[in-house]
Amino acid sequence: MTVAVTFTHVDDLFLDGSWTPSGSPERLPVVDPATGEEWGSIPQASAADLDAAVASARDAFDSGPWPRLTAVERADLLLRMADEVEKRAELISVTNTRENGSPVAETSGAAANAAGILRHVAGLAGVLDGEDRRPFPGGGGATVVRRDPVGVCALIAPWNFPINLVVTKLAPALLAGCTVVIKPAETTPLSIRYVVEAAAAAGIPAGVVNLVTGDGRVGDALVRHPGIDKVAFTGSTGVGRRIAAACGELLRPVTLELGGKSAAIVLEDADLDAFSEVLIRSCMRNTGQTCYISTRILAPAARYDEVVEAVTHTVRTAPQGDPFDPGTVFGPVANKRQWEIVSGFLDSAREEGARVTTGGHARTGRSGYFIEPTVLADVTPQMRVAREEIFGPVVTILRYDDVDEAVAIANSTHFGLGGIVFGRDTERAQEVAERMDTGSVGINFFASNHAAPFGGRHDSGLGVEYGVEGLMQYVTYKSIHRRD
Repeated sequence: MTVAVTFTHVDDLFLDGSWTPSGSPERLPVVDPATGEEWGSIPQASAADLDAAVASARDAFDSGPWPRLTAVERADLLLRMADEVEKRAELISVTNTRENGSPVAETSGAAANAAGILRHVAGLAGVLDGEDRRPFPGGGGATVVRRDPVGVCALIAPWNFPINLVVTKLAPALLAGCTVVIKPAETTPLSIRYVVEAAAAAGIPAGVVNLVTGDGRVGDALVRHPGIDKVAFTGSTGVGRRIAAACGELLRPVTLELGGKSAAIVLEDADLDAFSEVLIRSCMRNTGQTCYISTRILAPAARYDEVVEAVTHTVRTAPQGDPFDPGTVFGPVANKRQWEIVSGFLDSAREEGARVTTGGHARTGRSGYFIEPTVLADVTPQMRVAREEIFGPVVTILRYDDVDEAVAIANSTHFGLGGIVFGRDTERAQEVAERMDTGSVGINFFASNHAAPFGGRHDSGLGVEYGVEGLMQYVTYKSIHRRD
């Protein structure tokens, strides 16, 4: 660690442009998953705290300048905010790593990525400010289509990427002219404070960005609060279902980016050296705690043993340890509950006949919540580890006989978020990718593109983030009909 973090044990929330003491006596610990030690704490926001946050956002939307600025004017402030976020890069990285154990090799890029999102979204201002005039098909008039901000937005984020999974919501909401109440995960509530600081330092008006902290009770109350106009959530499918049900009852628009069980199809002509180079980033990123990674590797029968050997060697030789060591690839899982969940999956894999080729156990002889990076071979589609999202450093390898079977296995899931096809013949790989029932597919790698929509099908969510399409999740349309 090279800097001392600013926020550890805090008593305040960000309301109406300033850090304001919480009225709640209840507190929640913040625990370092690499050591198991409490190093920070936060207030569990009370009902009064939540009312104050929503009222602040409501007043800023109904009476403040923010929604009445042009999109270009708001974009200028987003660009300033991007600069302010980058100034806090090391503080964000260190705090993030202490919160969830993500290696600094991962968190050191969080601020730059967040700033990139802000700058890209700022570049979409012309989409909102440009006139959209549509003639009546039969003549005699035209309609001016306005894209108005949807209102006060609840932004609820998970613990695996606590900065970027807020900013992917915050940036388009702000450009559209919305005001927001942010609720981070209870285990990663401190790093996002630097983003809130950056918004204020950039000159974004008071009340536009508000922050409350707490557990799922606070999130549920925020979703159902009568002052909220839209909800954007990233997290588990189970929680997403409950949020969707609440929003359906309230007729409240919602964007949900949920779980995944994505597949990487290794074709017979795949370059296994190239595959191995991107394996961890594509299939086990962030100690396996990434929603879109392809944790089911589908290998052709003719090369199955080769694929198992390549995957096993790559995972076995990737260092696990202190997340503050720049050479660490795998850190701890993010919290004790996740350690218990992943341990349970490993037990079920053995019981159902999977073969462990490396790893397979909770780490012993050290404190913290470490699971050995694990490769499971001889996995069948019926096994629990092939059907459910594990969210830990575990990858499974399944066998297929022909491409039709590979596609069928890839699509035999309730999820539909990511996926990859590995093959030297990229046109053939593209053909296979077109057949995969999922929101995003990579050819020989996977990455998110800020300019392209990212979202899931089926149990992986509703709506999209990124791109113009992600921006449009934060607008409501008005058609003004005129006779010229």
